[in-house]
Amino acid sequence: MARTVRHTADRQAAERPDKTYLISPETGLELTFGELRRQAVNLTRFLVGAGYVHGDRIGFYCANGYQTAAVFIGTMYGGFVSVPLNLVSQASQLAYVLEHSGARLVFTDAEHAEALGERVKALGRPIEIIVIDVDAESLFLEDQLAKVELPASNESDPALLMYTSGTTGRPKGCLLTQKNVISGGLYVQQAHELTANDRVLSSLPLYHINGQIVATVGPLVHGGSVVAPHRFSVSQFWELLDTYACTWFNVVPTIISYLAAAESESAPKDRTARVRFGRSASAPLAPELHRAFERRFGLSIIETMGMTETAAPIFTNPLEQAKRKYGSVGKPVGNVAKVVTLAGVPCKAGEIGELLVKGENVMREYYGNPEETAKAFDPQGWLHTGDLGCVDEDGYYFVTGRLKELIIKGGENIAPREIDDALYKHPAVMDAAAVGIPDAHYGQEIFCAVVLKPGASATEADLRAFCEKELGRFKTPKVFRFMADLPKGPSGKVQRLKLVNP
Repeated sequence: MARTVRHTADRQAAERPDKTYLISPETGLELTFGELRRQAVNLTRFLVGAGYVHGDRIGFYCANGYQTAAVFIGTMYGGFVSVPLNLVSQASQLAYVLEHSGARLVFTDAEHAEALGERVKALGRPIEIIVIDVDAESLFLEDQLAKVELPASNESDPALLMYTSGTTGRPKGCLLTQKNVISGGLYVQQAHELTANDRVLSSLPLYHINGQIVATVGPLVHGGSVVAPHRFSVSQFWELLDTYACTWFNVVPTIISYLAAAESESAPKDRTARVRFGRSASAPLAPELHRAFERRFGLSIIETMGMTETAAPIFTNPLEQAKRKYGSVGKPVGNVAKVVTLAGVPCKAGEIGELLVKGENVMREYYGNPEETAKAFDPQGWLHTGDLGCVDEDGYYFVTGRLKELIIKGGENIAPREIDDALYKHPAVMDAAAVGIPDAHYGQEIFCAVVLKPGASATEADLRAFCEKELGRFKTPKVFRFMADLPKGPSGKVQRLKLVNP
């Protein structure tokens, strides 16, 4: 089958036109596969009629909503390149992405139109801005659209230009092809054995790769459906699962932490009886938090791992509970992976090195950045993920941190996650993140930011004594700081370097 958004959407519209694809709980609107195709065609007709051509970059700067998903899918359907713009990025980063991407048009909502307009005005080049209602049933009246021929798309055509968070510099634009995007959705289907009967609850933002590929493209590929609220809410989570008969949910560790720490009663069994599993991705899931959630709610969490550069999925744990490993991101799904030393030599089982990946979901390039593209790929086409980890004798992969975040104390490499995971065992700790700070004696020392559970208390002395018992004195943080929250990206991944370099 051709791996393009248009072919996939057309196939679903032909096979199951009246089946629900997306539900917007705030409005009650349900988008069927037939209606999705109709709206995608109308968006294409509008863009072509307005003078936009195949391959033009079309951005969206909107909160989650019915039409946000329709614009995201419809842009790629028409052969244009979708450019999701991060609503929580700094003004300078937004301006950079607008300029670097070459976007000619950006869809936005009323809430964000002013901020977007200011950034566009400062650029000094024209970018059309169209304000939409993300909860509208339709954006265009068909009789007002020109009758135009729809541009054709090939698997190798660019479909999605997704920028990384850029916490240590300017964001990099991951250029994903039509084949990359659909392969990402297909790998999600294969990993979790999803069918047209499956429905996912996902409140992750549509300007992040997880919300885009796993929860939006995934159901498009396997004919299932997605319940897409505007945002995550602890108080509404279990009700949404029950009301809309969801069979799985797509979350990040931050959401798992909030649910596990909530003082409200556990999810009633009758509200979760249909749920097969929850999927965690985008950031490491501490084993202690993983177990605590499963004990409290009686629901299985499958830990996975993906990247923007790989259209989301790389690794996943098996569906079968007995075959999962806590602390592991699982095995490759659809693609292949390996661990190598910094010299490029394959690591032995259990030896820490960099994770490399290759597959049909791996991006084509960093857009407009040949130097970074060359650094990212080795001569055989393997993508350097920048993640440190190892693989065990059973083929399960473990991620211990990022190369750029590795703490080197007295010549010894310390993975920040080792510190985090130890602190998650403390009954008062809800969130923790370790990072290296300069030290005259050791080169680097360990700094750790901690968020306590609501109503819980602990002192720095308490945490230091706990870490010395769990980690030994050498790996115990020198400095602790209590915070109300940790700086995180849209996926929930902690931005460690911002802890010591705001």
